[in-house]
Amino acid sequence: MRKVRYILILAGLLVAGCGKNGSDPIPSPEKAMLTFPEMNALCTQGTVVSAGKTSVVFKWASAANAESYDLSLKNLLTSVITTTSANTNQLSVTLDVNTPYSWSITSRSSKTAEISQSDTWKFYNSGPGVLSYAPYPAEITAPTMKQRIAATGSKVTLSWLGSDVDNDVAGYDVYFGTAATPPLFKSALTAPTLTDVAVSAGSTYYWKVVTTDSKGNTSDSGIYQFTVN
Repeated sequence: MRKVRYILILAGLLVAGCGKNGSDPIPSPEKAMLTFPEMNALCTQGTVVSAGKTSVVFKWASAANAESYDLSLKNLLTSVITTTSANTNQLSVTLDVNTPYSWSITSRSSKTAEISQSDTWKFYNSGPGVLSYAPYPAEITAPTMKQRIAATGSKVTLSWLGSDVDNDVAGYDVYFGTAATPPLFKSALTAPTLTDVAVSAGSTYYWKVVTTDSKGNTSDSGIYQFTVN
């Protein structure tokens, strides 16, 4: 009887040992919460570096399980993206004044290849003495870049998002056509959408939106394209 009990105990230990994977799973770094510059804010706290340049300190909350961060910064006028790494939750970057930017943070850890991406915020980097600010370039929402779509009744709807730190967007001009540099199609639109735009199957279309504010400042979304099946 004692021998049988010994065998049962030994079998139980073997089963328990086989059930262990030998290590705990490595936690992924969590998403960073952005704090400064704030979303859609007018940033006036930069330190003047030179004519046309200020230094801005980006800040975000430390993310759990993250050892380092990548700051991705996009100049919304030129579409140039720069990435800078940091081991702390803030980073000083020199920026052009009178320029809109967007930024986000990628959380990383040396213990895993998994990463986490923060939200993306926009802000306007103000220059000394500036009283009027150009609107943010319109964000194209549909059709998106290089999207292939089916035209219902040979018509599509163009839509976008417009915003301005002054909250004085006056209107939109839409450039649209089959040429890579599309001509003006509709001007002085007050709503961020254009319905019943005629298209033909098998064609590729190019379009952009120019936003104008009440003081005559403008911004360009850049050219997008889509193909109609």
